Amino acid sequence: MLDAIFERFVKHSPVSVMVRGLMERVFNAEQLDSLFENHARSQYTRELLFSSIVDLMSLVVCGIYPSVNAAYRAKASQLNVSRTAVYDKLNGIELDVSAALLRETAASMTDVMQFLGGSPSKLLAPYQLRIIGHCSLKA
Repeated sequence: MLDAIFERFVKHSPVSVMVRGLMERVFNAEQLDSLFENHARSQYTRELLFSSIVDLMSLVVCGIYPSVNAAYRAKASQLNVSRTAVYDKLNGIELDVSAALLRETAASMTDVMQFLGGSPSKLLAPYQLRIIGHCSLKA
């Protein structure tokens, strides 16, 4: 049954299937948790994995839920931790962890782009452009 459903998606929306596969590869739970363990200095893992936080935040970033709180309510039984634990983990994510996540995700995406024959566009050629952003998370 699942093969038939999958084939239908491949036939009618191949880009959706490719994007899903790409996202699963780039945001692999084991890789995310390993990244956290390698770069976190003061924060640690008890019950709430870094990959669970990334998964939760992806639901907010992609607009599936309007807030962290709404995403938490939807996933509370799977997370099996308190709302406070989620916010504490989010508020404590260290800059080194965030930088490593960005760096490794960008490297994976660059590999995929090169494999597909593309290259990052030059927004302000001949200048080297770096985009630095700041966001604050509010409930």
